[in-house]
Amino acid sequence: MKSIERKFKKICKRNPYWSSLICFTETIYGIGFSRQSIHRWFNILVDKNDYDKANKKQVMTFLESIGKHSTTTKNWGNLAPEEKKLS
Repeated sequence: MKSIERKFKKICKRNPYWSSLICFTETIYGIGFSRQSIHRWFNILVDKNDYDKANKKQVMTFLESIGKHSTTTKNWGNLAPEEKKLS
């Protein structure tokens, strides 16, 4: 699972003005990591000052849902199926 850490560091390096939370979100988007992996690596990689500790449960729920999205959704966004066929 060091691939998460490598990808995270690469994203942070390419986007120096992003918070570690945003970089982590981009790292896990669409990959399908397990809930346990997301929680473990979140605690290791994300700076504690990048999120409100009172909202950590909601942040984790959001990250779990992001990790389940397909890469197709990321590439196409919220376009209607007819619009996807046109491109």
